[in-house]
Amino acid sequence: MEQPADPVHVALGDLRRLLVGPDQRDRPGTPPRRWARLRRVLIPVAVLALTGLTFAAIGYLIDTRDLPGPYAIGLAVGSTLPVALAPRRPLWAWRIAYPLLFLGTVDATANEPWPWNPVQIFGFLFVLVVLASRVPTGVAAWAGLLTLVPVFATVDERANAYGVVVLVVAVLVVGDQVRRRRMSQQALAEQAELSELAQARRAVLEERTRIAREMHDVVAHHMSMIAVQAETAPYRLDPLPEPARAEFTAIAASARSALTDMRRLLGVLRSESGAPQTAPQPGLDDLPELVDTAGRAGMTVSLERGSPPAGAPEPPEAVGLAAYRIVQEALANAARHAPGAPVRVTLAPGARDLRVRVDNIGGTPGPTDPPAGHGLVGMRERARLLGGTFTAGPTPDGFTVTAVLPYDTTEGEAR
Repeated sequence: MEQPADPVHVALGDLRRLLVGPDQRDRPGTPPRRWARLRRVLIPVAVLALTGLTFAAIGYLIDTRDLPGPYAIGLAVGSTLPVALAPRRPLWAWRIAYPLLFLGTVDATANEPWPWNPVQIFGFLFVLVVLASRVPTGVAAWAGLLTLVPVFATVDERANAYGVVVLVVAVLVVGDQVRRRRMSQQALAEQAELSELAQARRAVLEERTRIAREMHDVVAHHMSMIAVQAETAPYRLDPLPEPARAEFTAIAASARSALTDMRRLLGVLRSESGAPQTAPQPGLDDLPELVDTAGRAGMTVSLERGSPPAGAPEPPEAVGLAAYRIVQEALANAARHAPGAPVRVTLAPGARDLRVRVDNIGGTPGPTDPPAGHGLVGMRERARLLGGTFTAGPTPDGFTVTAVLPYDTTEGEAR
């Protein structure tokens, strides 16, 4: 367990950073474009203002204290130079301004309310507030405490000294609040960026799930057809020699083994990367070809497609794709679980939805019946994504799959 830091050690570390520590530039992030344009205008204005304040300090020191010209110029430049450094190097600005609190009281007259010239006072307060807004609270606290040393050493009246204490504390508090607010904004920006990354990651995972489901629908269907064709070939074709029968048996066993391995790996496929789909998606017009393919594989499949009501819209592409995949999976399940049993596919387009029904009439599962996989789950997900309903279960005549796919998919997309 990590031991708590020693407060004395922490305080000494803050003091060391204030006096000799590195003065790293503040990195609040990329400034807005509007602020970048405004900064091009503010920098020349700030240079002119500091130049004017420097000349004002020179005039004040010469007129009020009768200081020699070189000394007055040096002290005036020392009053404004830290202000120019503070935005980029606040620690160095404080290190330059702090010794001048002692030097700036030279030849101060009794008529002056403070032993420093006004430009130096406002300049040092500016440096202090910038420092407090950039460094940790401990470092700023040390800067405030050290600032009070020349105050109590040079200000004669205690009332004025206590007023300076209040002013310094107020400046430090304001600067610290500015720092905390900026840190909170940075934390919120980082959290927003993490949220965007999480949303992008979630979108990728959803796309992978969709691709895995498509792979299962397509590959399982065709592999099932291969297995069924290989198993029924010896009975549908002319008498075959024994080596040919053995070859067909091996093909069927390999196809079944591939189906089993595919189901075992389907969970991995749902989380691994995959290439994006670029082939055209099938629809309702491709169902006759699908039925013919199943018939060539030895299945007895009939397709009944009703006429839509007058004025009914054409089923959307998403509905056609979902109907095709549901029929495809239902035929693959029928070939696996009830080989030889007739299958009837019925499409009933309505005014607002498409009803899909696949009846597997009679039949008993074959000896190579594989365990249940993701087929029914995939069909149910497709129907629910469109806001429709899906049911599948045994009937007195066999097994029936029914799906109702609404044309208006807004509700399904919202889910």
